Amino acid sequence: MSENILEEKFNISKDVIFLLEKAENDVEEEFKKIDKIVEKNQYKVLYAMQKNHLSDIHFNGTTGYGYGDIGRDTIEKIYSDIFNTQDALVRPQIVSGTHAISLCLYGVLRPNDELISACGTPYDTLTDIIGKGSNSNNGSLTDLGIIYKEIPLLKNGKIDVERLIGEVSRKTKMVMIQRSKGYDFRYSLSIDDIEFVIKKLKDKNKDIIVFVDNCYGEFTEDLEPTDVGADLIAGSLIKNPGGGISPTGGYVAGKKELVEKAAYRLFAPGIGKKVGPTLNTNRLTLEGLFFSPLIVGNALKGAIILAKIMETLGYEVLPRFNDLRTDIVQAIRFKTKEELITFIQSIQKGSPVDSHVVPEPWDMPGYDDQVIMAAGGFIQGSSIELSADAPIRKPYTAYVQGGLSYYQVKLSLMIAISNMIEKGFIKI
Repeated sequence: MSENILEEKFNISKDVIFLLEKAENDVEEEFKKIDKIVEKNQYKVLYAMQKNHLSDIHFNGTTGYGYGDIGRDTIEKIYSDIFNTQDALVRPQIVSGTHAISLCLYGVLRPNDELISACGTPYDTLTDIIGKGSNSNNGSLTDLGIIYKEIPLLKNGKIDVERLIGEVSRKTKMVMIQRSKGYDFRYSLSIDDIEFVIKKLKDKNKDIIVFVDNCYGEFTEDLEPTDVGADLIAGSLIKNPGGGISPTGGYVAGKKELVEKAAYRLFAPGIGKKVGPTLNTNRLTLEGLFFSPLIVGNALKGAIILAKIMETLGYEVLPRFNDLRTDIVQAIRFKTKEELITFIQSIQKGSPVDSHVVPEPWDMPGYDDQVIMAAGGFIQGSSIELSADAPIRKPYTAYVQGGLSYYQVKLSLMIAISNMIEKGFIKI
């Protein structure tokens, strides 16, 4: 996109354009690192598709009960190969990452089993599932007799491994690790972090089930949690692995007996993976997966340039532009509520869909505070498309994720800077 188009069509000043160009030069080495990760993961996906002899016969989905859907079954074999697991469950009936996570928790845990959250309090949408929210008596885990503990993170954002191991008891059935920061101003957990914790847990008790919430993390590093010992992972197809093409769905991958239990929870005991219409989503699921490494790379580059620019302008960011990234989420901390809202509204203006809409804070289901969200994407709720959201509470922190196109992220950032200059929040 030339300077003239930016100036004439989007009213971006030369000063803002120059600021972005300089930042791009400064992050060139970080972009090269991302390209290497994209390349390795693209080969991984290609190999899995070729190994399973993917052909156009697999693109057709079933209706009704969904018996004999070879496309669906092949997709699950491909996921299993990519994530280096015994089995996988990949279905359009899984409506979100939270839903996929709940299948794992409800499917595996039984009354008097103990669940330990190794990362402190999970993000808001999981608290009601666990039983920490206001509706804990409506079928939450604790309502059903599951014992729940959580281990606060250390000040550096790492898992307190010593305390975690000390809390493991004979009743401990599962330890849950949240890979991404969620609505937390901390570093997300790297694959190396996760591997270290898993090794310590298995040394204490080899039968403990280690479950990793993999949302926002797929294809951001060379390896996945199941490559380093996780027994079970879950995520959403409208985040990383859907590549911006899959219209809905989620996945669970891991040990065969655990995936089977999650499938029983999704459908019914004894039926599980044998049914489930795919409703002509097979091609979209596969094509999204094919593009996913490249799209995740675009999102990571967008997060890097966001971090570089906003830190240059005096805002606290996490991760910093040259930090190791293990998810697509970029946190930016603002000084006032007004700055936060202006930034989120500007991200919406850079979107391909509903760019004319001005988001406002609202009472979003599953969250304790009002939330403002920019989500001008093609798929409602998608987080691999560029979106930005923030709970309206101190400290005022925006969480930006996704970006099918790096250049959309760049444009949205330029619009945000321009609007914040106009309102007197920043100077360049």
